[in-house]
Amino acid sequence: MTPAKTLQHRTDGPDGAPVLVLGPALGTTWHMWDRQIPELTRNWRVLRFDLPGHGGSPAYSADSADAFAERLLATLDTLGIERFGYAGCALGGAIGIQLALRAPQRVTSLALISSSPRYATPDSWRQRGVVIRTNGLDPIARTTPDRWFTPGFAAAQPAIVEWAIQMVRTTDPGCYITACEALASFDAKESLGRIGVGTLVVAGAEDQVTPPAEARALVAGIPDARLAIVPGASHLTPVEQPGAVTDLLIRHFTTTWQESAAGPPAPAPVISPVPPQVSAVAELESAERAALRTDAYDAGTKVRREVLGDAHVDRVLEGSDAFTEEFQHFLTRYVWGEVWTRTGLDRRSRSVVALTALVARGHADELAPHVRAALRNGLTPDEIKEVLLQTAVYCGVPAADRAFGVAQRVIREETTYQEDHGVPEQNESHGN
Repeated sequence: MTPAKTLQHRTDGPDGAPVLVLGPALGTTWHMWDRQIPELTRNWRVLRFDLPGHGGSPAYSADSADAFAERLLATLDTLGIERFGYAGCALGGAIGIQLALRAPQRVTSLALISSSPRYATPDSWRQRGVVIRTNGLDPIARTTPDRWFTPGFAAAQPAIVEWAIQMVRTTDPGCYITACEALASFDAKESLGRIGVGTLVVAGAEDQVTPPAEARALVAGIPDARLAIVPGASHLTPVEQPGAVTDLLIRHFTTTWQESAAGPPAPAPVISPVPPQVSAVAELESAERAALRTDAYDAGTKVRREVLGDAHVDRVLEGSDAFTEEFQHFLTRYVWGEVWTRTGLDRRSRSVVALTALVARGHADELAPHVRAALRNGLTPDEIKEVLLQTAVYCGVPAADRAFGVAQRVIREETTYQEDHGVPEQNESHGN
């Protein structure tokens, strides 16, 4: 088993006891659970793990909650652990949802703390990645206490506040950015009904990151779930209210372990209908062409949103009508589904080409979303500056001058960390 396939971990508690796995939030280490360990290890074998690049763990990035779940399962396999209870906070909660969907026969019970069916918006997570690439993790680290703790707790516990800041500051930036991408792509709303284990959902009453409304959405979607709201707690509830969280976990896992010890019932077989025979070759070819067009459109929609951002694409589509609808469909299918998805160039290189071409043709109205896209695709402000300097030589100084003005505005907006994690609304072109 290669190191990239497993996670850095530690275990506490008696050998032979039921296993309880605790999953961390983004930017934390397994130490966020330290204050739960004395009580939980009375009756449980507790396994805690670090995310890649967190707490000194190897920086083998994972770009989805499912990839994190896969590595955790591989880690448990190396330890001979087949069945386990799982509690996760924030990103750790997303991992827990994926575990319950991916390996329902192994998860005996589930606790989701400060969690959500979908965390904020993809745009907000990708903007955070732009900020980190430009400024490092320090802006994120300095604002961490405001997101994680209530003001009263932060004022009374300066040592814990400093611990939180340093924990984020010492995380590997690349792994943090990739974890942001995992949260950007996470959306479990349509899958919650397939979670078949007893689930406890815990929310801090004062959590502004994943507020109690998000917890209620989880409870509404998971068939066997109950809700607990913890007073006087914000986002990092296990740290701020350790006693309350510990009591909730003990009661939940003690009850559900016995109920699930026999394992979940075998799933009913899924019988796919036999497709009718297509007698005419022309009909078959037509269906194949339609499928290809649909595949290209779906792939194009995904890439277009990842590169330009949901906010921009939503504005474009909302401004579309019967007259422009087919043109937007063409852009999505051909530009984004057939060209931007090709493997000959990576997205960074395609952004360089796009910026150069837009400057050369004088398309200043299209430049702002593509500067934003270039930042999301990994170009730094200095690299964008070099591209625009090069265009001044080959495309003309007036065109480059306009481009520098547009790029300067976008870079300032995108590299300034916003407390609400929002992406500023822009009056940008409704093109591709």
